Amino acid sequence: MSQEFIPTRVFYEPGALEYPLGEGLVQRFRHMGIPVSPTTSHNRITGIPGNTAAAQYREAKRTLVIGVRRSQAFQSCKPSAHYQLPLVTSCPGMCEYCYLATTLGKKPYVRIYVNLEEILGIASKLIEERLPEITQFEGAATSDPVPVERYTGSLKQAIEFFGREPNGRFRFVTKYTDIESLLDAKHGGHTRFRFSLNCSEVVKNYEHGTPSPEDRIIAAGKVLKAGYPLGFIIAPIFRFEGWREEYRRLMERTAEELAKRAPSGWSSEQLTLEFISHRFTSKAKANILGVFPNSSLPMEEDERKFKYGQFGYGKYIYQPEEMKEMKEFFLEQAKDYFPLAQVEYFV
Repeated sequence: MSQEFIPTRVFYEPGALEYPLGEGLVQRFRHMGIPVSPTTSHNRITGIPGNTAAAQYREAKRTLVIGVRRSQAFQSCKPSAHYQLPLVTSCPGMCEYCYLATTLGKKPYVRIYVNLEEILGIASKLIEERLPEITQFEGAATSDPVPVERYTGSLKQAIEFFGREPNGRFRFVTKYTDIESLLDAKHGGHTRFRFSLNCSEVVKNYEHGTPSPEDRIIAAGKVLKAGYPLGFIIAPIFRFEGWREEYRRLMERTAEELAKRAPSGWSSEQLTLEFISHRFTSKAKANILGVFPNSSLPMEEDERKFKYGQFGYGKYIYQPEEMKEMKEFFLEQAKDYFPLAQVEYFV
């Protein structure tokens, strides 16, 4: 079952109408009977209803903003890529633990950028500057680009752009399963299509409005069959009663589906795995409890270790002995179910 994103309201920057995609989207949403209003800037949206932080958050997740990305600079995206590729900001999913609670705040409305040719033109220059090195771009650093793909087609265009770039590579990650339009893209093996997976317990309790683990695993099988390089991010990993068995079952089911769908000659050495344990910042915790006042997320500071991060703020992570135990467990699972896969990191 795909979780189709249909916005409740749409805003657009007047400048977006100068691009065929922007004009087409405004007409399309009006035709769908969705209220469409102009706004002076995609960065400052007023008119999202809600009397409480929780209500405003929910309404923001149903709000789509059509904008033009004017900045010529791309953010760096270490260690996973050289640069972010800014196609979309935010996503309609309502994951309680989302790290964007720190950066996007309590009104994380969904933004799409319609000047795709200009964005890809900047990517082209950045690739040229680093020749003969290969330049890697991340398409989901501050978003999940799949839920809006049915409207924009931007992800497919980006995939095919990188398919033609001998020295450009693209990667993105999604929790969503509406990926049919991407299966026939001419990717040239230059895009790594990654899925964010978690066990049923975590998805049910914290990942509201997202497809089930089973649906994501089936979608990943289709992506593998389409010949894409594939990856999984298992994140965030929580410790709870029965966590080992739940995560083991997740890995087993994933391996089973991939074995069924793998094209001939495929081996798990072509697969990448990333493992990220749950962590939170003080700012994120305050924002999360503002929008999910009854959250059962484990965010007791005195049960965690405080660690300074690379961006100048500290985060609360699991205790060293717990981290060691989790790392050993997941590396063992990776070896059992995907013996040749490349484990990029466990953090």
